[in-house]
Amino acid sequence: MTPLLEVEGLTKYFRTGGGVTKRGDVVHAVEDVSFSVEEGETLGLVGESGCGKSTLGRCIVRLHEPTAGTIRFDGRDITRIQGRELRALRREVQIVFQDPYASLNPRHRLGQIVGSPMKVHRMGSKAEIRRRVAELLGLVGLSPEHINRYPHEFSGGQRQRIGVARALSVQPRLVVCDEPVSALDVSIQAQVINLLDDLQDELGLTYVFIAHDLAVVRHVSDRIAVMYLGRLAELAPAEELYRRPVHPYTEALLSAVPVPDPRAAASRERIVLAGDVPSPVSPPSGCRFHPRCRYATEICAREEPALVDRGGGRLAACHHPLNVAVAAAAGGDIVAP
Repeated sequence: MTPLLEVEGLTKYFRTGGGVTKRGDVVHAVEDVSFSVEEGETLGLVGESGCGKSTLGRCIVRLHEPTAGTIRFDGRDITRIQGRELRALRREVQIVFQDPYASLNPRHRLGQIVGSPMKVHRMGSKAEIRRRVAELLGLVGLSPEHINRYPHEFSGGQRQRIGVARALSVQPRLVVCDEPVSALDVSIQAQVINLLDDLQDELGLTYVFIAHDLAVVRHVSDRIAVMYLGRLAELAPAEELYRRPVHPYTEALLSAVPVPDPRAAASRERIVLAGDVPSPVSPPSGCRFHPRCRYATEICAREEPALVDRGGGRLAACHHPLNVAVAAAAGGDIVAP
C-alpha cells in the first residue's frame, strides 16, 4: 500500500541577506530528511526551536520551495508542481499555523475567513458556502451565530479553532499542524488537542503534528520523528520511543519532560546538555549532536551517522545507539547495528 505522504532526501537552504559585494551565508534549515506517513496516521515531529521542523512542514504544503529532494503525495510527485496542479493540491493538503491571530486576516469576518478557501476552489454557491461555514463552526465547537465577528473578538483558543475550521473547509486529506497549541494556555491546549483527535476519527484525516512539547506529541501521535539541527535523529512508534529512546538527543529531551509523581521525578536522571545549539549556518562536522553528546567519540566528529533501521519500525542516526542490546537481550525486536 502506497503511503499518503512520502518525503525523500528533502533539503531546504536559505540564503541570508548580503550586500553589494557579499552573497550572504547559507542557512542549512532542513537537510536530507526522509520519512513516510500512512493514511489516517499521525506523525509527530519534535525538536528544539530552530531545528527546522516548521520549515519542513511548510515545504510539505509547498509554502517553501525545496532546495533538493522529493515530496510525493498519494504516489504523485508534488515537489515542483506549479499553477493549476499546485492549486488542486491545496484542496488535499492544508496547514494549521502556530499563531492563530497572525494567521487570520483582522479585517475579515469569521464567515469570510472560513469561506474564502471554498470560494477560491468554487465549492458551491454563496448560500451553500454559508451553510457549510455554519456546519464547520459547529464541528470545531464554535457558535454559527458568531459568523459576522472579527478575529479580535475571540479568545486564543477560539481563534485556533477558526484556523482549524478554515483548514478543513476544502475537505483535505492531510493536515500539517504547525505547533497548533504552543501559543495557547495549558488549560486550552487539551481542548484543542482533543478537538483535533476527534476530527481525525470523524473525517479520516492524516496529520503531521509539529511541536516542541513531547507530552503533547505523545498524546496525539502514532509515530514520532525527532529532529536536531535540520536532520532526523530518530523515528519510532510513540510508546516505544518514550520507553526506550535510541538516540542520546531523544534521551535528553525525555529527561526534561515533567513527571506528575514527585517520587518518580526525584529518582529520574535529569540530563543537562552542554553548550548551545550550533548555528545552522555552520553546522558541526560528523554527527550534528556530537558537541553536546555525553557519549560522543572520535568517529562522531568525523562521520555523519546514517539513519539506520534498528528493528520494530525504529530508525536512529547514531554511532552509539542506546537501549539496543538491552532490548535484544530482553527478547525485543530491536537489533544491534
